[in-house]
Amino acid sequence: MHVMVLAGGLSYERDVSLRSGRRVSDALRRVGVETTTVDADADLLSTLHTSQPDAVFIALHGAPGEDGALRGVLDAADVPYVGAAAAESRLAWDKPVAKTLLRRAGIDTPDWMALPHETFRELGAAAVLERVVKSIGLPLMVKPVNGGSGLGATPVFDAGELPAAMMSCFAYGGTALLERFISGIDVAVSVIDAGDGPQALPVVEIEPADGVYDYTARYTAGITRWHAPARLSPEKLQQLAEMALQAHTTLGLRDLSRMDAIIDTDGRAHVLEVSVSPGMTETSLTPLAVAAADLDLGIVCRSLVERAIERR
Repeated sequence: MHVMVLAGGLSYERDVSLRSGRRVSDALRRVGVETTTVDADADLLSTLHTSQPDAVFIALHGAPGEDGALRGVLDAADVPYVGAAAAESRLAWDKPVAKTLLRRAGIDTPDWMALPHETFRELGAAAVLERVVKSIGLPLMVKPVNGGSGLGATPVFDAGELPAAMMSCFAYGGTALLERFISGIDVAVSVIDAGDGPQALPVVEIEPADGVYDYTARYTAGITRWHAPARLSPEKLQQLAEMALQAHTTLGLRDLSRMDAIIDTDGRAHVLEVSVSPGMTETSLTPLAVAAADLDLGIVCRSLVERAIERR
């Protein structure tokens, strides 16, 4: 079996993607799978035609791996790949759309407002932000509607901090998501489906040193502590597992996903987002959950590849 691992791309998360690609390639090789790591560039289609891989494992983060466009191209090229289909990937990638679908399914997610840069500018920044604060309240989390890794995300506790947070967000995308900030315990639940139906892996609890799980806290060893399984009651762990499975199926996802959530001081869980291309680096949450389940990352990845080939 020959698997092409797509890593890199041109998003702000390129470095993280390259690290994820290396981790996936190494894991697959350890279990006897031949792999080739390829960047998603102008030579991709010719490389696919020349090498004829049995399947593709998408380790791209940001738009190249999650907005559905590349997956649509792979479908058109009749190349099987691991992960959500193009249309469903697009739904999960757009945070306001995903949050709307989750809320309609009865899944808790913080109140939010999506604000394009054009609206922010044309209606008057000060007046718009004043209305946002009155509508949603403080504190807020400001982040791009697309993307991950905490890039462009800023917690806002005072109205005076909001303009700077908006500008930081717009540096990473044209539309900002202003979301009610919830203080509590950060958790992540990964879901895998190797052919026997979606299964939730152990809940991972995130404990950043300074309380903010930003880009530095995610990818710098020693800054954040992770607990897998999370230090929660069995009942709460079960609730989170069920919530992750419901989010996975509500968005129509397949193979793997990762639900990010927060548990407030009253013990209520709120879904923040669902990723269709979870990080696979040495400090990423899905590999931690795989290890906590006493599974081998290489065997899990190989099973997902085999499932993708069977779909073809």
